[in-house]
Formats: sequence, C-alpha cells, structure tokens
Amino acid sequence: MRKLKSWQKLEEHFSSIKDEEMRDMFANDPERFNKYSLTLDDILYDYSKNRINDQTLKLLLELAEEVNISTWIKKLFKGEPINHTENRAVLHMALRTQSSKPVKLDGINILPDIHYERERVKQLAEKIRTRQWRGATNQSITDVVNIGIGGSHLGPQMVYEALKPYTLHDINIHYVSNVDENHINDTLVYLNPETTLFIISSKTFTTQDTMVNAQTAKKWYLNKMGSEEFIHRHFCAVTANITLAKQFGINEGNIFKMWDWVGGRYSIWSSISLSIVIAIGSDNFDQLLVGADEVDQHFQDTPLEQNIPVIMALLGIWYNNFFASETIAILPYDQHLHRFPAYLQQADMESNGKSVDRNGKQVNYSTGPILFGEIGISAQHAFFQLLHQGTKLVPCDILAPIYNMERNLTHHHALMSNVFAQTEAMMKGRNEQEVTEELKAQGLNTAQIKALLPYKIFSGNRPTSTFIFDTLDPKTLGSLIALYEHKIFVQGIIWEINSFDQWGVELGKKLANTILSQLDDDDEVTNHDCSTNGLINHYKKKLNLPK
Repeated sequence: MRKLKSWQKLEEHFSSIKDEEMRDMFANDPERFNKYSLTLDDILYDYSKNRINDQTLKLLLELAEEVNISTWIKKLFKGEPINHTENRAVLHMALRTQSSKPVKLDGINILPDIHYERERVKQLAEKIRTRQWRGATNQSITDVVNIGIGGSHLGPQMVYEALKPYTLHDINIHYVSNVDENHINDTLVYLNPETTLFIISSKTFTTQDTMVNAQTAKKWYLNKMGSEEFIHRHFCAVTANITLAKQFGINEGNIFKMWDWVGGRYSIWSSISLSIVIAIGSDNFDQLLVGADEVDQHFQDTPLEQNIPVIMALLGIWYNNFFASETIAILPYDQHLHRFPAYLQQADMESNGKSVDRNGKQVNYSTGPILFGEIGISAQHAFFQLLHQGTKLVPCDILAPIYNMERNLTHHHALMSNVFAQTEAMMKGRNEQEVTEELKAQGLNTAQIKALLPYKIFSGNRPTSTFIFDTLDPKTLGSLIALYEHKIFVQGIIWEINSFDQWGVELGKKLANTILSQLDDDDEVTNHDCSTNGLINHYKKKLNLPK
C-alpha cells in the first residue's frame, strides 16, 4: 500500500500541512463549509472541521481511484466472493433492496427467499402485536426475550433503543447476551412464563454464550410450566442450523432462516430483527430498510468526491495512517442512540481489526482504529477533557437531530447549543491572547494570569465531522447504519484486508470449550501455561467441587 503513487504523494503533502491550523483555514476561506459538506435526503454531513484542504482531498481521492474503489463497489454488489478466506459473497445489501431486479448468487436469484423469510417474520410479529399469538395458557405475549451475542444482540438492541418512540409500549422487549448468569437471571425474575416468548438468535446454534443462556431459559420455562407440550408457543429461533434448533425443541415453523452470505455484524437487516419488528411493526421496519437502500444507491451511483461513505473512509485513513491517530470517538447527541457507539465498535473493529492483508502477508501499517463513544452530553463530563487538552489526537463523529418527537425546544436548544459549541471549541481552541483577555476581564492581576495561563489554553485543531438530520426515525437510522457499513468496507479495501471474516474471535472460543470440560471435575489442571493453570486451579479450589 505504501508503494502506491498516491500514498507517497500524501506523505509528502502531510509534511507540509500537518502543522496548519483549522482556525486559519476557516479565516482564509469563508466558503469552507459549503465546499466540505454533503447532503443525502435529510442528512447533512459536515466535514469542514477537518485538517484538510483542496489538495488533501484531491490526493485522498487519487488514492481511492488507485485502489479501484469503484471496481470493488461493483464486486460487492454483484455478489462476488470478496470474503475470500471463507469463499463467501457479502450480500447483506440484498436484504434491504427495494428493487425487484434479481440478485443472483451462483446463478440463483436470492430475492424470493429473502422476501419469503421477511414475510414470515412480519406475520409472526403481527400476530404477537395484535394478541393473536397465545401462550400455553391462552394468554397473549407481554414480554419478548432476545437471546444472542455479537451481531445477534448488538444490532437488534441498538435499533430497539433508537426507535423506542415507535414501539408498542405494552410489549416489553429484553435483550440477553452475557453468559454471566446475572444477566439471564435478572431478566427472568420479573417475567411470567405464560406470557413470555424467547427468540434464540444464533447463526450456528452452537455459540456457547447464547446456548448456555438458551438452555437456562428453557429450564426456567419447564420448571414453571412442567411440560414441553406448548413450548412451541414460547420459543422461536433465528439460525442457519435448522437441525440443531429442532433438536433444542423448537418447532420448525418457528425457525427463521439465516444465510452464510450475511455476516453476524451485518445481520440486522435479516430475520435477526424479529424482536425489532415485534416492537416497531412491519411498516416501520420497512422504512429502516428503505433508508439503508437509499445509501446503497448513493454509494453505487455517486461520484467519489460526493460519495459520503467514501469521504468518511478517506478522512479516517488520513488520521489513522498519516497523523498516527489510533482512535475515533462516536458521539451521538440523541439519548435514543446510546447503544450506537457499541454497535459500531463491533461493525468497525471486528471488520478491520486485521494485521494480515488479502495476500496472507503481515501488514506494516496501521489498520482499523480503536472506536469508542458515549452520548455526547455525558461524554462532555467524562472524557472530553482528553479530547480538548490531552496529548492524543482523537477525531470525533458527532450525530444530532434537528428535532425530537416531542419538540420541546427548551431541552433541544440546550442540547444543540452544546453540539455547535463543542465542534467550534475543538476546531478553534483558545489561544494565549484570548485567555489573557478573559482573565483580565475577571479582574486577575499579572501574576495570577501568568500562573493560570498554561492551564486555560486549548490547542484546538481537533477534527470533528458532524451529522445533522431532521429526526431519528426508522428511515434515517437505516441510512446512518449503512453509511458506516460502507465506510468500513472502503477502508478495508484501501488497507488491503478482508473486512468480512473474523478469525480473531475463534481462538478464544476454542480454548474456552476446552477449559469448560476441565471445570467439571476437581483434577488439577497442568496442560496450560503456569498462569492459566494457576488461575483455573485457584478457581476450582475455591469452588470446593466434590470428588
């Protein structure tokens, strides 16, 4: 990658621009906002508060051209097996397409199968929402428990929280992921088995965390109800492994299909969203798909210089690989997006946290960033100190709605004033002269000013990109998710890595299965390193397992 002509030009350019101040860039170009902002439907993407100029953008776009981004986009949507380590296509976009044009995989149009499964999900959801679905004692469902992990948990939970204003408030949706018994037990303690439906979400139906929780839920149900006769009214599954789901005791009519061309972290558009459809209804779920599909069309059809996911990706490359910035902060200024940073952590870090390129060789450059985030207002009182005055450069994405459903301007003006102030503060900072004048106005003498001055100066020049949208409705949420999905894809292409496998999670799973069998007896464990042996044996000794 470093041998690319565009990369070498960027390295030269970086040395000339790295010390330039955004404050000066804005002073010298009153059209900067208009030049460096893009719109898609109701979403405004402002990237003007980034450490770039026209030449930076030109060279970054040359990089995108040199790695053939446009060709890779075509490969993605044509269903070519770009996940080469698993020889799989990547076709989660087909789950949300609004077109009737065939989407072929191995010569077969997969759209009819997608539509069939989606209709099954909607039918079940509507039966529950309209109280037609009845439990073992002929009572309607009041609580739905989604049991999953990773993409089978983070996506549905994030969307449910984001779209709470659109949910049925007399059906409670719960999400259980942690194999720690406290998570499932704290959920079950308030539930009635006669009115509870469990959704077991696992692509393989073998994931340890999910299946341990599923067995606990089944045992809880049977202990309360005493019979498996009506278990089919209280358990559903979303999986690619129909055989194991049936062996678990789930009726085949309650099993919804997953496909191997859908990665877990991209499965939100599939039957994995059964709990979401129950919560928000079919029409709202359709709008979620519409919003994502609009981004898919934008991504395919828009020139690179106006293509929002491409610009997002290139800015990330600029900071990660030239400024050596290792992190990015996701800061939503909407309470309902409080799980969005966690969702993007998996989407980004599981996709691009790779150190081997597409040719199987170790890379000698930085790839995926460390992503973290929190609701903006809370973050201001938690870690913004580091963002403003720390020694690390942390680019920030800020997301905010123009209005909320209640349209309480007292609250919303207070919220948005912080959005605008924080982006300005990070860009401008506060220099020595400004601090001195402020302290003089407060009546401090020269000695006092001199003592305080170093602590009150803000360097500024901290990059932010801002997404402003009308309101957080299903369509806009679908668009935001898809924008980040495609950004991640573009960065993976530039870094020459496979964004769609995740072998790094396999080793821990395999070792955990081995160790699990060693915890069921009181024999001393000796086949690991001394630290692992010591930890396991200490745990077993404290448990005082019977011989």
